[in-house]
Amino acid sequence: MTRIMALALALAVSTVGTAFAEDLDFTLINGSNSDVVAFHVSHAGTGSWEENLIAGGFLPSGNELGIQIADGRSTCVYDILTEFADGQKLEDYGLDLCELGSYTLQ
Repeated sequence: MTRIMALALALAVSTVGTAFAEDLDFTLINGSNSDVVAFHVSHAGTGSWEENLIAGGFLPSGNELGIQIADGRSTCVYDILTEFADGQKLEDYGLDLCELGSYTLQ
């Protein structure tokens, strides 16, 4: 009986541990010739873009910015939409941001 209780407790603890997602931190590097005016990151395959993570600001050419995604998900795979001051847009899909650690715009 004690062995069954210990197993049940171990399963409960491991289930609770997976219920909480960790925040995802990575570095956005602007290696392009234009300032970034909007940067959207959405869970891969959602079909819509989340809010602008640099709303009210911009990322100058040649600079970098620490980004934190605290969306409550336990995934690392995201789609990215970047908008530049010169009107250009860049969409990138299915990126494993946990593995990359940084994302460089060219």
